[in-house]
Amino acid sequence: MKLKRSRTARRGRIEIIPMIDVMFFLLATFMLASLSMQRLDAMKLDLPAGRAQPLAGAVPLTLSVARDGHVEIDRQRVRPDQIAATVRRLVRPDGNIVIAADSAAPDGLVVEAMLRAREGGAEHFLIALRRDP
Repeated sequence: MKLKRSRTARRGRIEIIPMIDVMFFLLATFMLASLSMQRLDAMKLDLPAGRAQPLAGAVPLTLSVARDGHVEIDRQRVRPDQIAATVRRLVRPDGNIVIAADSAAPDGLVVEAMLRAREGGAEHFLIALRRDP
């Protein structure tokens, strides 16, 4: 006599939806892990172009360095040895100064202008960028 089983044998199924969820989770985990291992100081940046939020409130003092090496503070042309005195006279209480340097301006001159502005009382430097369309 043949006895009937109480349970019927079912074949196992591979559920694809949970497998996709797991794969997306692993993908996101590895992407975030690889981003955290990236050295940002090793990247080559083109600072004069980019996207930035417009400044809110009063417009800070602007220090401009041109390609040919002349320096202007709020559209007043100054010599490098006059930067500290001019900044001391014009700096606002928050101490913010916008650095608008031409991309072809000598880096040494930009750094020297920033150091002299710091001597004049500048505390925070903001880099001016050209907005990408």
